[in-house]
Amino acid sequence: MPTYITLLNWTQKGIENVEDSLDRDEAGAKIVESQGGEVKDVYYTMGSYDNVVISEFPDDERYAKAILKVESEGYITGQTLKALPEDIIREFPE
Repeated sequence: MPTYITLLNWTQKGIENVEDSLDRDEAGAKIVESQGGEVKDVYYTMGSYDNVVISEFPDDERYAKAILKVESEGYITGQTLKALPEDIIREFPE
C-alpha cells in the first residue's frame, strides 16, 4: 500500500486543547481505519512541525478523505508527502 508522511501543526484550537491530543490521535486513527488505512507511526516533534504521522492507504482518494475529515475538526493543519520506497527509485532507467 502507498505510504504517506503527514506533517502536522496544531491550530490555535489544537494548542488550547493540547491535553486532549492523545485522545485526538486515537480518534484520527479510527478515521484512517474507516478509509482502509493504517497509522504506522506518530511522532511529536520539535521544530517546524508539531507532529509527524506515517500511514498507509490503498489509494490517494482514501487518504484524501481521511485527512480532510481529520483537518475539518479544526485542531490541526497538515502537509502531505507521498513516500516512494527506495526500490522504486532503483528501477528508474539510467
